[in-house]
Amino acid sequence: MTDDLSSPQPPETEAGIATAEDGVVLLDGPDGVAVTMTPAAARSTGESLIEAARRAEEQLAARRS
Repeated sequence: MTDDLSSPQPPETEAGIATAEDGVVLLDGPDGVAVTMTPAAARSTGESLIEAARRAEEQLAARRS
């Protein structure tokens, strides 16, 4: 990750992969990103991501109309 905010990275198009192991959730994302979360944190993150994706899709649809 860079500190240069003048040229933001384009949005990622590849989804991360979540797995469960020994009672925790592991999220392996693009570019070597890896996060370990409790089940509660993973569920909350997933719900937040779904809601944000819904809002972003609405924003894109509004731009097209």
